Amino acid sequence: MADEAELREQMIDAFENADYPVSGPMDLVPALPDGPSTRFESGDFSMTAMELNTKTAGGDFPYEDVDSLVDDLIAELKAADEL
Repeated sequence: MADEAELREQMIDAFENADYPVSGPMDLVPALPDGPSTRFESGDFSMTAMELNTKTAGGDFPYEDVDSLVDDLIAELKAADEL
């Protein structure tokens, strides 16, 4: 089972250096340590940033800060039964 707090921390670490506000998923790519191949893992959960983008609705852009972005991503993963 995935640890939500661990995933949240990984996502914040990966997305926090984006140039906020961000207007779409492509604005996040330069901030990712391994680009679209950046992987988020916890327990039995493993997903790249690219997979994350395809498994979620993509968020409610624009985002002013990393916390609101990550909150929405976690909520969307839960709604899609990925978490």
